[in-house]
Amino acid sequence: MAQPLRFGIVHDLRSPPGSDTPLPLIYAEAMEQVRLAEQWGLDLVWFTEHHFLDDGHLPNFVPVAGAVAAITERVRISTDILLAPFAHPIRLAEDLAILDNLSGGRIELGIGMGYAAHEFAGFGVPQKNRVSLTEELVEILRLAWRGERFSFHGKRYRFDDLLVTPATVQPGGPPLWIAGMSEASAVRAARFDTHLLPQGPRHTVLDPWREQLRASGRDPDDYRVGLIRSVFVTDDPERDWAPIKAAERYRMSIYARFSTETPDNLAALQDPRSSIPQGWLIGDEDRCVAELTSYIQEFGITDLVTWGAPPGMAPSVMNASLERFARNVVPRVRAAVEGGD
Repeated sequence: MAQPLRFGIVHDLRSPPGSDTPLPLIYAEAMEQVRLAEQWGLDLVWFTEHHFLDDGHLPNFVPVAGAVAAITERVRISTDILLAPFAHPIRLAEDLAILDNLSGGRIELGIGMGYAAHEFAGFGVPQKNRVSLTEELVEILRLAWRGERFSFHGKRYRFDDLLVTPATVQPGGPPLWIAGMSEASAVRAARFDTHLLPQGPRHTVLDPWREQLRASGRDPDDYRVGLIRSVFVTDDPERDWAPIKAAERYRMSIYARFSTETPDNLAALQDPRSSIPQGWLIGDEDRCVAELTSYIQEFGITDLVTWGAPPGMAPSVMNASLERFARNVVPRVRAAVEGGD
């Protein structure tokens, strides 16, 4: 594996109706957890995006990314994912450039097309336009971060003689990732020369992306593959897992509802053939090390994040598990994978 492994946490910052944990507390404890995660040696902080939910799901990662940049020095900050059809590309290019400066060049960006029909309706964006909106956003970001004046005339956007400032710290701008649940999305990620956030069957997304890279003379080992695979480190799963399991059922019920709005995506995610597992891994350090090592080696994962909080629960409930994960699991997995054991 050419790319060093990176591990971290992901947050969606939500409090479902009926929860005893208010959103201000969730935000405050999430920021404290981010600070601790860096102290424990984790590498990544990711945020997700959804809209118009009564649980307050984070709709915009930019403000919280700025907060994270202000309280950390080393962790890299990204998204899994930003919903491209709802973002104005010039505004996004400016926002990310500011964040890149605030963080000293620690920003990355995971992009997806979205699939929940209610979000497209809410923004007044035709869902049939999501591919062109996403592809043009990627093209415009790349142009905007070159540090030169540019013009762009596309199907959805037209700009003339623009100079986006400030300049990014990272040459060419923050690294880009594209999320995919289909072979078309895998081909798109390869075509746009981005890292990959695969979801669904391996043969549908991960393998075609690597094949496309090789076919064009590029080495897949020069790229990163990232996903959410949550880990709960405990010596007593029967005692500790039950309340978290109940909260996670809520999360999955929301995703299932989104998928039913777009049945073709639901079919892709439920295809059991060669699927990349993303369910929770629960157990003591030895079990977590063994399973994660095998998992990372099998699928060629380079970046793995675990949920920082179950929906509606204070993030601090996960801190004991996260510290064990960071201090006792991650170093052993790194040694096994990167050392070739």
